[in-house]
Amino acid sequence: MDQKTFTYEARDRVLVIHLPKELDHHNCKNLKYETDLLLAENYITRMVFDFGKTEFMDSSGVGVLLSRYKQMSLSGGQVAIYGTSPRIVRILNVGGVTRLVQQYDSKEAAIYS
Repeated sequence: MDQKTFTYEARDRVLVIHLPKELDHHNCKNLKYETDLLLAENYITRMVFDFGKTEFMDSSGVGVLLSRYKQMSLSGGQVAIYGTSPRIVRILNVGGVTRLVQQYDSKEAAIYS
C-alpha cells in the first residue's frame, strides 16, 4: 500500500477504511471525497477506521473523522476505530474524537460490535 493512499473494504453494510502512514491535509481531501462517493453508492451503516499503519495525524485527520461521525450519526449509522497507537490516541483525545467514537482492539470487534 502506498504511504499516502487509502484502501477500502466493504462487508455487508460496513465500510472499513485502511489509513496510510500519514493522515494529513495532503490526503484528507481525497479521503473525504472518496468516502462521500462510497457512502452515496452504498448503504453503509457502520464506518470503521483502521489506524494500524498510521504514525502521524494532523488536525485535518481529526476534522475528517469528526465530519464522518456527524454524517453517519445523522443517518443513524456509527463510526468505530481500531489499531490506534498511543501517539494517535493522544491526538484523538485532544481533538475530542474519543468521546464520540468507540475504540476497539481488533478489526473484528470494530466491525461486529
